[in-house]
Amino acid sequence: QLQASGGGLVQAGGSLRLSCVASGSITSLDVMGWYRQDPGKGREFVARISSNGGTNYADSVKGRFTISRDSAENAKNTVFLQMNSLKPDDTGVYYCNAVSFSGTTTYWGQGTLVTVSS
Repeated sequence: QLQASGGGLVQAGGSLRLSCVASGSITSLDVMGWYRQDPGKGREFVARISSNGGTNYADSVKGRFTISRDSAENAKNTVFLQMNSLKPDDTGVYYCNAVSFSGTTTYWGQGTLVTVSS
């Protein structure tokens, strides 16, 4: 229901842009965001954006990553993560996340792998 894309292999210092699209059956999403999971570890928060445009970032990515949301009326359930100045520590599977306005429903995408080589 959440389709993430844009991962890949990049050298340290490079950039990638992740995208996540919610399927048409999903509507009324409040917060959309990204989490990262390293092998053998739990998912950790990376960034999120609310329907009113408010953003939050993990300290480790502040100043390097930018989260945005498609402002087109028919595409507000699309979220992007622009990742610049990538570091090897940014390596992991990135999962798209979304929460309904009611707060009662949480969606997860299938994950997209980002590998940053040193």
